[in-house]
Amino acid sequence: MSNPFELLRTEMDELVIGHSDVKTALLLGIISREHIYIQGPPGTAKTMLSEIVSKSAELSFFFYQMHRDTRLSELVGDLVISREDTEGGEIIRQNIIKGGILTSEICLLDDISRAPGESLNVLLRILNERKYGDEEIPLLTAIATSNPTADEYYNEPLDPANLDRFVIQINSNGLSYSREWEDVKKIVNLYSAKNTSNGHVERIGKDVLDKSYQQLEKIIVPSEVQDGLISFISWLIEDQRLNESNSVISDRTFLVKSIKIIKASAVLAGRSEANLEDLKALKYILAFRVPEEVLKIAEEKLESIQSQKKKTKK
Repeated sequence: MSNPFELLRTEMDELVIGHSDVKTALLLGIISREHIYIQGPPGTAKTMLSEIVSKSAELSFFFYQMHRDTRLSELVGDLVISREDTEGGEIIRQNIIKGGILTSEICLLDDISRAPGESLNVLLRILNERKYGDEEIPLLTAIATSNPTADEYYNEPLDPANLDRFVIQINSNGLSYSREWEDVKKIVNLYSAKNTSNGHVERIGKDVLDKSYQQLEKIIVPSEVQDGLISFISWLIEDQRLNESNSVISDRTFLVKSIKIIKASAVLAGRSEANLEDLKALKYILAFRVPEEVLKIAEEKLESIQSQKKKTKK
């Protein structure tokens, strides 16, 4: 198995037609061990793709459907209250029997924007620190999903600062609205015939993820790729006039986490050194950090940086 992630990608392609960007985003997220936010209408395979990844990597998995009355105890385990009689009177103790996100390696938090503020704030702090109190938790990657924030979904957007906790961000559109007619035809053909799929998911195992993360730390990022990253950030700030009022371009994400995504792209391609091609992976951190009109041209800008650098080398 030369590149296990190619095997996983093939498995995802066989079980879910289309949604190429979502599949790539999920792979980059589990390789880099960064959290992932996927927004899209119901029925766009967000949950199914997340489950395929967790099953294939053989990770302990926690799924939770958020709702307006979500309590923190539903996410972290069972709340146990005990009473103890002492000379000074009765003492009431509150403990948690750990479960949920505290014992899982990968979790899927569906409809995260529906969670009430009190539970959401603590949850995001746990995801960010990967700790509960002073104790570390085994969580590698959290995948949060949300429906679009249009009125018909009765949904409210996450605060930009909270959304920034999810390094990988992707907008999952339906194949019909995206006019992916070839993929639409494949799905219609598939479900028109007898469905012989048994839902089997090929296993790659957690060892592969551990090795890939060790490899991630050793990936070389040459100066031309570093220069390309800086050039892209400069383009966002200087040419597109992005600032604190119209974007979320934090140093943490664009100067630190972006390097991990570039390295993850190299690992995904089976390379030990990043190259200009990996700059294209930066589009997976942009979805809800820059205005939509900038998002539409950002991929072209990344392509132009790559081509300009290649011409310079020649």
